[in-house]
Amino acid sequence: MVAVDTNVLVRLVLRDDLSQTDAAQRFIANGCWASILAIAETVWVLQSYYSFTWQQIVTALDMLVNNQQLVIENSEAVSDALELLRTKPSLGFVDCLMLELARKAGHLPLGTFDRALAKVHGATRL
Repeated sequence: MVAVDTNVLVRLVLRDDLSQTDAAQRFIANGCWASILAIAETVWVLQSYYSFTWQQIVTALDMLVNNQQLVIENSEAVSDALELLRTKPSLGFVDCLMLELARKAGHLPLGTFDRALAKVHGATRL
């Protein structure tokens, strides 16, 4: 299976360049693996460069998670992080993902100085 870079995921979400969107669609047509790093970086690009709101981030992640051609690394943690983001958008996706990855790996509590994150089950404020 082939793997995909962040910029390909961004094109799939934005569909702002027809040529690149078509190339991205063709590349993933037979199945494609997306790393957690590519997912997290996609969120960062959408927020920092394209000024996506948390609601737009949720929509974009839903689209990627539900794309039949994409196999997302540790998809259960990504989906759980997405669900946590829906209920606690102030945390941001990366903090939600970090907590869910720690949970899936059995390494809780997640120590943090972040007051908001520390209020979530599985995290503890240092």
